[in-house]
Amino acid sequence: MVKDSRAYKYALWCLDENNRKVGKYVKKQAQDWIEIVEGKNPEAYIDERAYEKVCKILKLMVHPDLGCSMYDGLEDYAWFLIVAIFCTKLKNEQGLDIRYYTTAVLEIARKNFKTFNSAVIFILLMLTEPQFSRFFSVAPDLKLSSELKNAIRKIIKVSPALAEDGVFKLLRSEIRCLLTDSEYTPLAYSEDRMDGKLANAFLADEAGAMDSYPIEAMRSSQITLFNKLGIIISTQYPNDNNAMIDEIDISKKTLDGLLENKRRFSLLYEPDDDLLQNDRWQIDDLVIYQANPVAVTNENVFNAIKEMRTMAILYENKRENFLCKHCNIKYKGLGVEGYIEVTKVRECKTLLDKDFWKGKRVYLGLDLSMTDDNTAVAMVCEYDDKVYAKVWGFIPKEKKLLKIKKERVDYNKLIQQGVCFECGDEVIDYKYVENFILNLEKEYGVEIVQIGYDRYNAISTVQKLESAGYECVEIRQHSSVLHAPTKLIKELILQKKFAYDENLMLEINFQNARCTEDTNLNKYVNKKKSEGKVDMVVALINAMYLMQQDILNMPDWTVQVL
Repeated sequence: MVKDSRAYKYALWCLDENNRKVGKYVKKQAQDWIEIVEGKNPEAYIDERAYEKVCKILKLMVHPDLGCSMYDGLEDYAWFLIVAIFCTKLKNEQGLDIRYYTTAVLEIARKNFKTFNSAVIFILLMLTEPQFSRFFSVAPDLKLSSELKNAIRKIIKVSPALAEDGVFKLLRSEIRCLLTDSEYTPLAYSEDRMDGKLANAFLADEAGAMDSYPIEAMRSSQITLFNKLGIIISTQYPNDNNAMIDEIDISKKTLDGLLENKRRFSLLYEPDDDLLQNDRWQIDDLVIYQANPVAVTNENVFNAIKEMRTMAILYENKRENFLCKHCNIKYKGLGVEGYIEVTKVRECKTLLDKDFWKGKRVYLGLDLSMTDDNTAVAMVCEYDDKVYAKVWGFIPKEKKLLKIKKERVDYNKLIQQGVCFECGDEVIDYKYVENFILNLEKEYGVEIVQIGYDRYNAISTVQKLESAGYECVEIRQHSSVLHAPTKLIKELILQKKFAYDENLMLEINFQNARCTEDTNLNKYVNKKKSEGKVDMVVALINAMYLMQQDILNMPDWTVQVL
């Protein structure tokens, strides 16, 4: 039955190889869900009875603007979201009816009826969830919070089957479902306290205009529940400190396989990286389509957005609103691009035992960050027309739990895998790092040719390494210097002339890395504009700089630009 649904057909449409009207992360989520529908997921299944129930309720709802049933009036992406949330269930030995997805994230541009679709979701929750359930929506202010309540009220009033006495009771501060004794309450972050509320399900609307407190407060209220749901919805916002940034980052890492967070459903309608360069938003309609799924089928919406695009091109003061709200592009972030797509990086993953390194001439790159931050050491060598790399990270022991929570990276797992080490207390123990470097030749049987470093925070360590007989080279952290190794690493990865020892931490760093250009079009990894820790990538670039200066500039190692 679900295979005949618009949700399933939309997911298949998203996966069409020739379809670029949705971005890569929507495609990844569609692929994951299709596998559940086809019975290929060991943890989840599709509940056909739940789907039938949802369809019956949607047929009872009347679309207030179109005058048809909600079953016929919903957009395709809304069908996908609703069926995934309500009908995807967790396999369990007890046979309990538990939703598979505990979090749903929807990053979507304006004019996609997201508030209206949120109202449909709350009506479905009130009619299908257990007795005495409580539901909350969270918005930045009272006006936005009231919009969702008014949308629910509107749907109920125009739907005869729902407007009857004994079904819903519309009160000033809340809406109650008399059939299930459940209630929905809209909350405003600017006026209401979020603590002390037990939310069976919550929805954070315009999360980009709030910090993380309302969402985390709602999540905290759900700790004791086994069948919980949190929905986070927003467009992009220009500010750097908002809850949606973290939610999108977690979703991307999950879909890229960097986080084990499978019970998270994410529809990220934003342009792919290649559409963010060279002002392509001004001419390429794919930017609009990938941010706005309604514009794909609704010509009126598409034409209205194109008119706004023309004004944004002509007038700078209209640009921020257009790019953030209608294209899901952070305007001040233009000129920042992802370094290398993590899926391309992972194609170069291999397993290298210590025997491989014996007798190799290697170059080390260091990124000795602030004493309470991450530090990294990278080792590279050239062998058989290919570059091989092994990278290690170091974190302060007492900061580990804080970093796990703040960065949402499982450092315990990385330490267990041997790619990361905890040393020191509140700050990095540089002596531990120095001893680690001094022991590399003995442990791996290598010959260290040179050690490259950034002068910042490295003087003391470098003096000790030079006293031990190693040649240390300062690498100026400037775009004119870093551009060549940054470009070379990317080209080697894309040409599969690069291999690294299996390292999830390095993959996360590549995922986080963002590049900027100087006025001479020199690209370099920008730590401040990256989405998280990139110390391993920086250390790798420093090591590659040394190798490039020494051997890779030879004629037979010239790498062509792709």
